[in-house]
Amino acid sequence: MINFIRNYIKSMRLYYAFVTGIAGWLGMAFYEHIAESQFRTVEVVPSVEKKAVILILLFLSWGINQIINDLLGLKEDRINAPHRPMVTGELEPQKALFVSLALMVISMVITWVYLEPIAIIPEILGILLNILYEYAKGHGILGNVVFGLMITMCTAIGFLAAGPTQTPYFTSSRLSILIMVWIMNGLMTFYTFFKDYTGDKATNKRTLVVIFGLSKSRIIAVASAFIPTIAFLIIYNGNFIMARVNNIFLILAVLTVFLQIWTGVLYYKNPVGERTYYSLATNFRAC
Repeated sequence: MINFIRNYIKSMRLYYAFVTGIAGWLGMAFYEHIAESQFRTVEVVPSVEKKAVILILLFLSWGINQIINDLLGLKEDRINAPHRPMVTGELEPQKALFVSLALMVISMVITWVYLEPIAIIPEILGILLNILYEYAKGHGILGNVVFGLMITMCTAIGFLAAGPTQTPYFTSSRLSILIMVWIMNGLMTFYTFFKDYTGDKATNKRTLVVIFGLSKSRIIAVASAFIPTIAFLIIYNGNFIMARVNNIFLILAVLTVFLQIWTGVLYYKNPVGERTYYSLATNFRAC
């Protein structure tokens, strides 16, 4: 039992849990902003306890779903990640899947009883999109689209679980934030495909990097770094976001743009090899 728990936790790869956690935190923070603003209707500032529960569920959701990813991606992981417990046989797939499914049910019960029942909808969609992603990533840009949507569900969960809100649930401002999360995470996963290039190619997983090859993909890595900035400028200048930028936002925006461009440069310089893994840190920070 101890070995199972240890290998299950290892397979959760919680050092990446901030991907779902921060995305959900963004939605919760936006809800709290509305609850304190002139646009408030029935929104109320969530308690510290409620926010803590939401964040715990969102951060853990990454690891719980990684078990499903490992199970569905065993074929390529034997090449890309041969030391993962499920690949080595240290973690029994069926038992691990049962634990993840049980934890998902517990999460939904907590959402229904303690948080907001409507948040269960993006929870279910997120789980389904995660399953779909393992197949979609073998079909070009569809993998990026699905992954981006999957992480966007975390933002929707954070917003909807934080407290009551009236219809329409998604105004132009709210949808704009979801679109930006979608784009940035879709781009983020493009960069992660570089580290999996060898295994994906060997198992005929046609990710964008496999389709275009390393030479073209490293150029795309630099060019695509500007996509989130262009998308934001279109959304902002189109007045789809009602809030206006301030000095703090500008400082963070400059930092984000720098990290995005630097991510592209890093993958251009090192599309394969050990440093490709180290570039993931910059990639995640930019997102």
